[in-house]
Amino acid sequence: MTDVNSPRQMTPHAVHAPDSILPREPRTESEPGFADDFSAVLENTTGHRSTIGCIIPAYNEEESIADVIQSLLAQTRVPDVIHVVVNNTSDATVRIASEFAGAHELETEMGEQFTEVFVHDIGKNPDKKVGALNYGYSLVEGYDYLLGVDGDTTADSRAVEYLETEAVSDSRIGGISAIYSIDDRPIKGLIGKFLIAGQRTQFAAFNLQNLLRGRNMAVLGGQFSIFSTNALREVMRQNHQSTPWVKDSEVEDSLLSLQIKSAGYLTKISPFSRADVGGMTTLRGYDAQQVKWTYGAIELMWPGQRGDTKGQPFHPNLRLRWFENFGMLTNLFVRVAFITLLAASLSINAFVFSAWWLIPVLMAVLLNLRIAYTMENRNSRDVMFAGLVFPAEIFMWIRLSHFLRSWTRFLSRKKVDNWAMQAKAEKGGGSTHWIPLILLVAVFVALAVIWSMLDPVVQSTILWIGWPIVGVVTVIQTLLMFFKLIRRHQGYKV
Repeated sequence: MTDVNSPRQMTPHAVHAPDSILPREPRTESEPGFADDFSAVLENTTGHRSTIGCIIPAYNEEESIADVIQSLLAQTRVPDVIHVVVNNTSDATVRIASEFAGAHELETEMGEQFTEVFVHDIGKNPDKKVGALNYGYSLVEGYDYLLGVDGDTTADSRAVEYLETEAVSDSRIGGISAIYSIDDRPIKGLIGKFLIAGQRTQFAAFNLQNLLRGRNMAVLGGQFSIFSTNALREVMRQNHQSTPWVKDSEVEDSLLSLQIKSAGYLTKISPFSRADVGGMTTLRGYDAQQVKWTYGAIELMWPGQRGDTKGQPFHPNLRLRWFENFGMLTNLFVRVAFITLLAASLSINAFVFSAWWLIPVLMAVLLNLRIAYTMENRNSRDVMFAGLVFPAEIFMWIRLSHFLRSWTRFLSRKKVDNWAMQAKAEKGGGSTHWIPLILLVAVFVALAVIWSMLDPVVQSTILWIGWPIVGVVTVIQTLLMFFKLIRRHQGYKV
């Protein structure tokens, strides 16, 4: 086994653990009887038993990798093989994962099952997660399904069973994603708890949108999704790729989802399978992650060719992305315009309060509360985040900063390694997340100076035109929120 403190080598290593850590006395494939026992299990199953190869790309996941592997070994339907592909790591991920390596004979609700865990240290990998995923694919391409699991994601005990059952039931399905949330119980610190509450709400709203759209999933997230290897092979054939995932995009899972859909397969979200992903507990980390995701989504949406990434603005999987970006732009306009007009009105004693202005706020609170109550594992923090107005509003401003930075970076055509920036931010480096706030303050100061230079008649004219425009946009926003509020959720829980 490669020493975790030694320089990483390019040659991959598969390592096995001592037998003492296995749940029962295991047999390796080299020992007599293992293959026969496994064949017997297959013969005793009713109907067709599919095969599932699990891939866990892992980068510096020493704090979570043990829980991830244990979660998979505790499934009612255990994957037939589990490959942990460690890349570019500088911590103890390899050592900890290696404690689970080897053959496992497990008693489950579905009967006796066998699996084997392999740990591969592929060393320095310039393609990062994409390279790890493709390395893993080469190990399981002969299986019926590939289960992709992030190195910080743990799943409900029936998650794999639910994904497999639906995938087998319909050959048109190219991939199915679990419902994602974040376990907030271990989170410490006020900022961390606030950010996780916001991310839980964000996940809930996204999951619910996809469920209500015929369970058509726009993005088969790499956190916990199952893919038909037939669909992956078809994607490779149609796009002249040697591997399913390509490094052209910042959001490799979104691009693959588009390709699966374009190949004629369905991309779905399960109404039952659930997984808890790793959340961002710092402003730097959350900022870097969201900018990377949004930037990558814009690349896929934008018409024309940018490098090796071809924009697909009319792709059905991107319609939700367009709505999200348009919604963020509207939210930004309403907030900035309201603050500007309010300050301008107060400066010339022209402000008149109207109780009608409270209706949009009330509608937003009710909608947030309804989303909170669709959460399967909601808690008091989720309800308070939705109902107290200010937490959700502050979180919206944070998301608006990500929106602005993503579009600014994209339109500037500046080449930036967003993966590296996210990794740096998660380690506490970087500070660019304050730039949007600084720019916003600068804009307000500039507007204030310009306003003070205008003639009173011009000032009155601007207010006379500006307030009705903001009012009309706000009314439309409020109506859309009302329609979402009264929309049936069909019993779905996220």
